[in-house]
Amino acid sequence: MSCSDQNPAATPASAGPAEPAPPGRPTTVSSQVLDVGAQLGRVLKPVRQMKQHACSFALYAYDLHRQMVVHHFVSRLNQDVLQCAVYDSDKPSARLIGVEYIVSDTIFEGLPPDEQRLWHSHAYEVKAGLWTDVGVPESLQSSEMASLAKTYGKFGGCTWQVDRGDVLPLGASALMVSPHAVEPGRARGELVRGRDERYRINSGGLKAARVDMDEPEWINPNADYWRLHHKGFAVDVVLDEIKRHTPFP
Repeated sequence: MSCSDQNPAATPASAGPAEPAPPGRPTTVSSQVLDVGAQLGRVLKPVRQMKQHACSFALYAYDLHRQMVVHHFVSRLNQDVLQCAVYDSDKPSARLIGVEYIVSDTIFEGLPPDEQRLWHSHAYEVKAGLWTDVGVPESLQSSEMASLAKTYGKFGGCTWQVDRGDVLPLGASALMVSPHAVEPGRARGELVRGRDERYRINSGGLKAARVDMDEPEWINPNADYWRLHHKGFAVDVVLDEIKRHTPFP
């Protein structure tokens, strides 16, 4: 079972091109009461650490023509490590489609080369005005964007491929990468325009405002692997023997 453009067989795969609703019954009153009680009990501590809502674009590493608008809800572990829950929108009904981890260039340079190939740079994405904190004036986010431009991200698994109409997270997860200024890695114009119109973002204005932003002195060529090698990584699920360190009962 591998990630692909095709829906996995023998599953409730597609609801068409519109936003698919997952199968299931309406939420019961008892479940709603539990949700309210959990909020009052303040048990959602990790979720409450999400302080930023960023919107950008992601491309499938093995098929750069497949692209999505993505919403990152960001929490900061420290100044060098961010973790992002990635959704397909910012609506209450948004689907959690994956996770991205972001690290500073210093941490990235300490990773093994084979690991670095799974990561992407953020310099172009930021400088081009594609990544932005929704609803935050550029004057307030400019310092954060300058720092982000020098980071690397690992969108280690798009687990719910909503762009092909999946009503549930089906099949293998997919490694995602960031847009770049070369084909076929450019963010599609209609996708950018649609995002900008929906969220009142001016990508061109952001690009102009960031033109003097310091860029990384060097972007490690092990990142953005597809740009140099014209090959992407696809995730495959294979059947394997369970490792028996101790006998099963």
